[in-house]
Amino acid sequence: MTSFILVLVGVATSAILGAVVEEGLTSELREQTQRTASFARPYLVGGTSAADILAQQPMPAGTLLVVQTLPAAATAAYVDEDGGIVALTDEQLEQLVATVPSEGPLVVTVDDVGTFRVEGERIGQSSFVVVGLSRDKVAHTIGQMLTTIGLLTAGGLILLATATAWTIRAGLAPLRAVADTAARVSTQRLDQGEVSIAERVPDAQADPRTEVGRVGEALNSLLDHVDESLTIRQRNEERMRAFVADASHELRTPLASIRGYSELSLRALGRDHSAGTIENTETSLERIQAQSLRMTSLVEDLLLLARLDEGQELVFGTVDLTRLVIDAVGDARPTGPGHTWVLDVGDEPVLIAGDAGRLHQVAANLLANARTHTPDGTTVTVSVAREGASAVLRVHDDGPGVDPAIADELFERFSRADRSRARQTGGTGLGLSIARAIVDAHRGTLTVSSSPGDTTFEVRLPARPTDPARPDLGTGADQ
Repeated sequence: MTSFILVLVGVATSAILGAVVEEGLTSELREQTQRTASFARPYLVGGTSAADILAQQPMPAGTLLVVQTLPAAATAAYVDEDGGIVALTDEQLEQLVATVPSEGPLVVTVDDVGTFRVEGERIGQSSFVVVGLSRDKVAHTIGQMLTTIGLLTAGGLILLATATAWTIRAGLAPLRAVADTAARVSTQRLDQGEVSIAERVPDAQADPRTEVGRVGEALNSLLDHVDESLTIRQRNEERMRAFVADASHELRTPLASIRGYSELSLRALGRDHSAGTIENTETSLERIQAQSLRMTSLVEDLLLLARLDEGQELVFGTVDLTRLVIDAVGDARPTGPGHTWVLDVGDEPVLIAGDAGRLHQVAANLLANARTHTPDGTTVTVSVAREGASAVLRVHDDGPGVDPAIADELFERFSRADRSRARQTGGTGLGLSIARAIVDAHRGTLTVSSSPGDTTFEVRLPARPTDPARPDLGTGADQ
């Protein structure tokens, strides 16, 4: 479209300039005709020829003069390029007279002479003169203009094509960068092992201020998300491998005990049925039962975590968090007689929407954790309060604190403060992970802050909504 407009402008300019030059020649011809008619008037009376008149009055090269005084014959002459005066032949004169009207300018061509723009003027009743100016200069000027305009138009078209090609190439450079980046990423193996996508569209090709640049920025954002997802996937795979290893270990220990005691009982029963044998068999069966219960508890905890991950297992209702904590501390006192248990609750109940049984499990797990990982004589303080739109449960102890080496993975499954898996330091390492899963399912948060002599586990849950029968759990806990 731009090329068409450029050509159209060139053609229009040529036509306008040609018309201007022609108009200038016409104006000059009219002035020359008037001057020549005034000058030739005295000579026409005596029958002077056109050549003689041109000889009496110098005219510019390319001037044609035709004079006639009736009844005499017409005569014609012109001034050549060297300034000489040349009379027209009879044939040339006849050709000229046949095409020249008495008035009005027009263009005529005389063989072997050239093309003229002519105009006639009558003098009296029987005479007239015709003056012509050569169009050679006009044709040459118009030709130069057309050539110049043609060259300029062609140059403009070439420049426009070059600029357009460069602009398109520069405009598509971000798309090429996006395509190259996508092609490089497509060759990477993303289905196994530790994967990281380092390829990105260069910042210069991802300018959000341009439409094409936004494509590059969008691809970079996509690659960031994919890279982050791959990192999370790898971390989850590592956790899954560790989870499988820990679960296998936890299940192998009670299974080995069950197998050992079962074999021992069978051997004892095969030898005799004395009182000592029966007593040993009863002991073995008791151990088998204890290990079975331990294994059952582990499997139930794993099932609970799986169901919580799927959003199941919770039955919501109105829960008095204050009463729930009082009951949990009451249950903890007999199991930890060497600890000092302190309750810090207000007179008004703190109501929330949640699953009472699971929230009781959260409190019990936190209290068991404090009891297990602190020595006798430790003071454990449990408090409940309403802070703004949140209900807050805190379990504080003045024990040795959490080892900083495991602080970041304290709520992971099978995580323990004691790496030795000793039975005296607690259970399977699922207590805190279950507590966090339950709190997360209630749209709350479970955090810990710890230093020697000052460890606090804090649970924040949305306080009771307007209609506790239809809890609005879309509001997260305060941060």
